[in-house]
Amino acid sequence: MSLLTLNAGSSSLKFALFDDAGGGPTLRLAGQFAGLDAQPRLELAPAGQPRTVEPLAGAGPQTVRDLDTALARVLAGLPRWAPGRTVRAVGHRVVHGGPGFAAPVVVDEAVLAALERLGPLAPLHQPFNLAGIRAARERFPQALQLACFDTAFHHGHPPEHDAYALPRELHAAGVRRYGFHGLSYECIARRLAELDPPAAAGRTVVAHLGSGASACALRAGRSLASTMGFSALDGLPMGTRPGHLDPGVLLWLMAERGMDAAALTDLLYRRSGLKGLSGLSADMRSLRESDLPQAREAIAHFVARLREAVGALAAALGGLDALVFTGGIGEHDPLTRAETVEGLAFLGLRIEPTANAAQGAGNRLISPAGAPVRVWVIPTDEEAVIAGHLAAALAAAAAPPSHD
Repeated sequence: MSLLTLNAGSSSLKFALFDDAGGGPTLRLAGQFAGLDAQPRLELAPAGQPRTVEPLAGAGPQTVRDLDTALARVLAGLPRWAPGRTVRAVGHRVVHGGPGFAAPVVVDEAVLAALERLGPLAPLHQPFNLAGIRAARERFPQALQLACFDTAFHHGHPPEHDAYALPRELHAAGVRRYGFHGLSYECIARRLAELDPPAAAGRTVVAHLGSGASACALRAGRSLASTMGFSALDGLPMGTRPGHLDPGVLLWLMAERGMDAAALTDLLYRRSGLKGLSGLSADMRSLRESDLPQAREAIAHFVARLREAVGALAAALGGLDALVFTGGIGEHDPLTRAETVEGLAFLGLRIEPTANAAQGAGNRLISPAGAPVRVWVIPTDEEAVIAGHLAAALAAAAAPPSHD
């Protein structure tokens, strides 16, 4: 029996297949259908083997232009890539769970309808997450379908890190700080507890840096505060999203430029961030390779906002024992790590240049011996977290009913 995880987005579809034969899920196949909005490619990585590009047989790449087509190809290809395995359960990353979903939940029609209503809060993610659920329910009608939420890890924040300074009835209506990237932070909290138990038991800031970016304060492995709030727009600048923004800017754009909700959505989700500031690219790698001043300015803005966020979260924690970098930029861009830490020396942060510059996957400590704050690079694995929740849900479903 196998467990399938799906992480469906607007331009990519990540998936993984795990065996569940006791002792915890074991990865058998990972893959990604990337570039759906530009140059589609299907990448496969069987466990223990390098990633390869799967030919899009039977059709030109131009015909794979949307998520529905990619989902159909992936779900149809699983029997060929992993023969002899039956999908027993499917776990889905769902970005927004709102105030009502504080833990993974088995999907039924009522749950699906509730998640549909949250779509406007995460327009770049939620519709695609739900498309993955619908496709998997149709392809595997007997399989358990589990929604795992990016917001769930942040439930339970104290009021000062949960509420906006707005009339209280708006908070009761759901206008509050939810936080996102929770599956990634859950993964890092677990791994840090294995790698560095004293730091994990104390005060940690985790920086999840990629096309979406945020930072989270962990106290003893639990989320205390996050840079993201009501939607996935707030906090750090991102690939195409601005991060923290004076709401007066939006009022001005509406009054002076006549922008409506649709125009603002396009501006804030697709044309801002590193892409908008640089005028060149949303990809940090491209900006690092550019000699143009606007590329350097976009990078400097990103790093400055990240330093501010780490400092603010350290204040919320009352100090700092560890800083963890994760995500595509966090794991693979040593310059961003170095520039961030350099501006935070007053917090006791230091890095060892050789360790920081080392390339390759894997967990690595990049602070020097004896540094008061330990700095880690830890790859995140949201799929493994989802698979763990799937195994737990299946075990709970199989357990005999309690008579207490």
